[in-house]
Amino acid sequence: QVQLVESGGGLVQAGGSLTLSCTGSGSIFRTMGWFRQAPGKQRELVATITRGSTTNYADSVKGRFTVSRDNAKNTVYLQMNSLKPEDTAVYYCNADTWESSYWGQGTQVTVSS
Repeated sequence: QVQLVESGGGLVQAGGSLTLSCTGSGSIFRTMGWFRQAPGKQRELVATITRGSTTNYADSVKGRFTVSRDNAKNTVYLQMNSLKPEDTAVYYCNADTWESSYWGQGTQVTVSS
């Protein structure tokens, strides 16, 4: 059974930093990444990374967020710097296998102004 377990969310002041982690189990994952959903808004892509470390970022986070992964640990990370109040959202880990796509339970990130 595939599971994704996230950690690292919390409350931070604007300009601060947080690092999210997501560890998967039960399969080998192709692309892993992060999405977020703010209240009243649709879930949106934040950043993804392939097994070969090709990355993709939303324009809104380029230059501030860095996605990375450790294939041996089945873990994807999101280093978030220069956080803004508009980054406040529930952040969801996503991981794709050759058969399906899976989601973590979500972790809250709140950035105060």
